[in-house]
Amino acid sequence: MTEPNTPAHSSRRDFLKTGAAVAGTVGLNLSMNAGAFAAGGDQLKVGLVGCGGRGTGAAQQALTADSQVKLTAVADVFPQSIENALGQLKANKRIADQVAVTDEFKFVGLESYKKLIDSCDVVLLASPPGFRPYHLRAAVEAGKHIFTEKPMATDGPGVRSVIESVKIAKEKKLGMVAGFCWRYDLPRRELFKRIHAGEIGEVLAAYGTYLTGPVKPMPPASTRPKDISDLEWMVRNWYNFTWLSGDGLVEQAIHTVDWLQWVAKDAPPTKCTAVGGRQIPAHGGNIFDHIEVNYEWENGMRGFMAQRQISGCHSENSLYVMGTKGHARIAGFGKDAVSISGTNSWKYEGPSPDMYQQEHDEFFDSIRTGKPINDGDRMVTSTLTGIMGRMAGYTGKQVTWDMALNSKEVLVPEIKSWNDVVKVAPMAQPGITPFI
Repeated sequence: MTEPNTPAHSSRRDFLKTGAAVAGTVGLNLSMNAGAFAAGGDQLKVGLVGCGGRGTGAAQQALTADSQVKLTAVADVFPQSIENALGQLKANKRIADQVAVTDEFKFVGLESYKKLIDSCDVVLLASPPGFRPYHLRAAVEAGKHIFTEKPMATDGPGVRSVIESVKIAKEKKLGMVAGFCWRYDLPRRELFKRIHAGEIGEVLAAYGTYLTGPVKPMPPASTRPKDISDLEWMVRNWYNFTWLSGDGLVEQAIHTVDWLQWVAKDAPPTKCTAVGGRQIPAHGGNIFDHIEVNYEWENGMRGFMAQRQISGCHSENSLYVMGTKGHARIAGFGKDAVSISGTNSWKYEGPSPDMYQQEHDEFFDSIRTGKPINDGDRMVTSTLTGIMGRMAGYTGKQVTWDMALNSKEVLVPEIKSWNDVVKVAPMAQPGITPFI
């Protein structure tokens, strides 16, 4: 697997001017795909790439969103993951009749996503993030509507590829809904609407947390089966390798980074510094287990992000926004966690449907009405903001937006076969690891 196609040098000014500016466009076929729009009663064929827990959940939500949606194809590198996902979906009586995957449309292997994309109208992308830029590019070039899990890349070249894919999707009028699920949560939408309306005055600073335990703990090297390849071992333990997950800041805590970006009305930060490291044995993985980032925006607003994945420690997933007239707060989960104190005190009292379902309901409705949602610009900004923070934490350097956007560091290795030897990059050492 080689580096995705990426545009030429970009700057923060260009990025702000165009939403996701790209210098230089490769020769692409931008003709509309016949499946790009489906009227009210037309059946939509959905394909799932990545059959883990999140992928299975996304498929369930897609089928629940629209009775005329059929799951017709699935793809994964592991056959058992496919069978597990289909078993769970068929066990749900509400959607069981919409699961229509025959054996010939169960695609297995590193290139399986290509065959799947050719067979459906809507693609759900839920594989490890390191593969996402390739999957996104294939899907938009094929003219498919896309639900893509977060993050959308793990390095700068990958982000630049995604910027180009977003541009193609816009030109083809394709839907592209991002797995930044809080953007579809009604209580939080109302909170940010009030922040942007000035109800807490001028925003001075925001502090976000994602303090939790390990998502997928790395097993000791002694447990690795003798006949397993380097790549398979990494993919089975994908969370623990930076090229596959992006690190905990970029994979899980990116939701909180996305809150900071939401506060900033999706303007990219100008620069950041960070501290971080590894306190618990990595067992052969190479991600940090904690990073704290200090972001700064052009208007002087500061954003602080505390991320940790260590068992037995304080857990918290919150956001505190400080303004000149009051404070906004997200204190954990649920609608009761959303409030404003100060001059315009407020507490959310409206409906609170499941945000995961809400995003698919809105996604498929937008396809049906011929006005497909495209979250592309903001999903790129939030993804790169997370990567920028990781770069600062790994190197100990101050990292600007332009440095992150134009970084030549390619984390994803060139992969030609499942049995390729793939070396694990050494654990980053702030002050020693260079910025590339």
